[in-house]
Amino acid sequence: MDANELLKKVRKIEIKTKGLSQNIFAGEYHSAFKGRGMTFSEVREYQYGDDIRDIDWNVTARHNHPYVKVYEEERELTVMLIIDVSGSRNFGAVGEQKREMIAEIAATIAFSAIQNNDKIGVIFFSDKVEKFIPPKKGRKHILFIIRELLDFTPESQGTDIGVAVRYMTDAIKKRCTTFIISDFIDKHDYYQALSIANNKHDVAAVQVYDKRDSQLPDVGLMRVVDMETGADRWVNTSSNKVRQTFNKWWYERQQTMIERFNKCRVSHTSVATDEDYVKALMSLFKTRELR
Repeated sequence: MDANELLKKVRKIEIKTKGLSQNIFAGEYHSAFKGRGMTFSEVREYQYGDDIRDIDWNVTARHNHPYVKVYEEERELTVMLIIDVSGSRNFGAVGEQKREMIAEIAATIAFSAIQNNDKIGVIFFSDKVEKFIPPKKGRKHILFIIRELLDFTPESQGTDIGVAVRYMTDAIKKRCTTFIISDFIDKHDYYQALSIANNKHDVAAVQVYDKRDSQLPDVGLMRVVDMETGADRWVNTSSNKVRQTFNKWWYERQQTMIERFNKCRVSHTSVATDEDYVKALMSLFKTRELR
């Protein structure tokens, strides 16, 4: 991708996702992702119903009238995006490619984070950690992340989510909020790493998939290629048995993934590339507000 085309795409994503984060997600993000605690703000006169444990006795003694301490939520968080850059993200038979939607979702979360004065960092992964961008604040930092999302070329095409999750757990010492954005097509067992990470941090999963990941079209003989290994084979998609077997595999895989997310207490949502990811993110945020 040449520089001019890249800048146009970055600007397009910035306009769309910044608008979404300002107009739709600002309140939901704030409610869903809490700060680290409460900090002292000011004192005011005692009012009926105030907790007597908040009375500031020194100020009360000086004024001969009860005053209470007022606290504010300490909002600043560190937000980490763990982004799948494996070969399967380049697939897009229905709607846009997965990599494009992943970039938009990541940018929307990033702009929501900086509006709340949170730091944002990124880990790109395939079957290894490809790149680590330390958490920082500011629009310039977000635009750098978007450029990398659109133009980054990984060294490997495979997928190992556990490697990225373990790296994040070790690299980020203080508690953070982490979003894993991936199609979660991974032959490795990453759930132990996920469970350990969620005990230390606050983890949420966003699955981005294509409809052709979940069902085969009836188009006769079709050559399919594994975008991560390069292996290919011919499949008779006109066979009801073949399509039903594939659909069953996808359904069982999804059910296993959801059950394990729930067991690890990881918030999660899924969205197809031809769907509106706004609804998926809203659902994720609302779920977290109820926790």
